[in-house]
Amino acid sequence: MRSSFALIATAGLVAVALSGCASAPVPEATSGRSSDAVKVSGEFGSEPRVEFPTPLAPDETQCAEVIPGEGEFLQEGQFVLLGAALFNGTTGEEVQVVGYDDNAAPLALGGETPIAFTKGLTCAREGSRVVVVAPSEETIRPSQDPEGAAGGDSLVAVFDVQRAFPARAEGTPQLSRDGFPAVVLAPDGRPGITVPKTDPPTDETSEVEVLKRGNGAKVEDGDTVVVHYTGVTWSDGEMFDSSWESGTPATFTVGDTEEAQVIPGFSSAIVGQTVGSQVGVIVPPAEGYGDQATGAIPANATLFFVIDILGVI
Repeated sequence: MRSSFALIATAGLVAVALSGCASAPVPEATSGRSSDAVKVSGEFGSEPRVEFPTPLAPDETQCAEVIPGEGEFLQEGQFVLLGAALFNGTTGEEVQVVGYDDNAAPLALGGETPIAFTKGLTCAREGSRVVVVAPSEETIRPSQDPEGAAGGDSLVAVFDVQRAFPARAEGTPQLSRDGFPAVVLAPDGRPGITVPKTDPPTDETSEVEVLKRGNGAKVEDGDTVVVHYTGVTWSDGEMFDSSWESGTPATFTVGDTEEAQVIPGFSSAIVGQTVGSQVGVIVPPAEGYGDQATGAIPANATLFFVIDILGVI
């Protein structure tokens, strides 16, 4: 039910508390001799010209912001649209160039995105161009064995961060009605959900409550949205799916169209809402999975989702 984008990278290359105040993000990498050796020219948003001596062999991921951005540094769990130029840091060979000239590529920081990309992009902000240089053992995904990658080629990457989406809904909290599932948030925004010990509503259409009201753009039918979500079954309150568990937001096309990638109840909760909002939605079987069991979801199940609407692509 979710989609993501991962740039080329191989081993050889390339209990819930109430919400609290979060500190500003801090970069997970700093500049060094390797990143400072990379020279980049060209306009932001266009394919850069990149030069560096070979081989580059950093001991850990290094990053340098060569065109300053605005706002806070990126952090793990955010979703971005960017341009990327990737090179073999040992040989100097170009590996991949994507996302430039109005064709920004989506990337989620964290999850199964290569370690070097996530660490290096924490030095960036929206509007930044950053250089990232990483050893082979950090060009792999977190689920892979770094020892198996040691001794391979290093990575040089130039990223232009064209858009950065927040890691959680940042709208104004709203009161929900009695009898609606209770939602509390961890400091990082992850929801904890308590479903009433009552029979589910009998309506055949979904019931939506705005938990936080954002002030961004309104989501239209057919839009592709960036969201964080958690879904539970009404009968036992058990979670069956959550983007928070994977560590990165998801992207879906929503609406009453053939291109929609989610169940009708999920779409109806989002379309017409504003970016920055968090919504809760009770989804009856008729707007969920009906009389068909799907994975951990039994047949004729009433569902409840908490959805953070982070942006529209």
